[in-house]
Amino acid sequence: MLQNEPRHKKQKKNFAKDHVPLDGTKLKIADILNKEICVTGFRVKSSKYNDTSCLTIQFLLGEESHVAFTGSRVLLDQCQAYQEEIPFLTTIKRIDRYFSFT
Repeated sequence: MLQNEPRHKKQKKNFAKDHVPLDGTKLKIADILNKEICVTGFRVKSSKYNDTSCLTIQFLLGEESHVAFTGSRVLLDQCQAYQEEIPFLTTIKRIDRYFSFT
């Protein structure tokens, strides 16, 4: 780099993009079964309770923002498959022993 060449500085706002908290009132998946929601974001982390992943879904129910936590592998796979479509409307249904977007 030349002495007189301007240096580009990185902006702080770009550093924390992946660490923005998902905010909203916490609800259980059971509380939103069979209700239409608008998924606005999600995050996957290691579970505090076992060696699996924990999915945090951020969504709108009506006009209010909420989050729900689940270990559902099906919902996790669906969130990852449709992440380019966010936000999207869906309903979470229980099918036998698992949850699924329908």
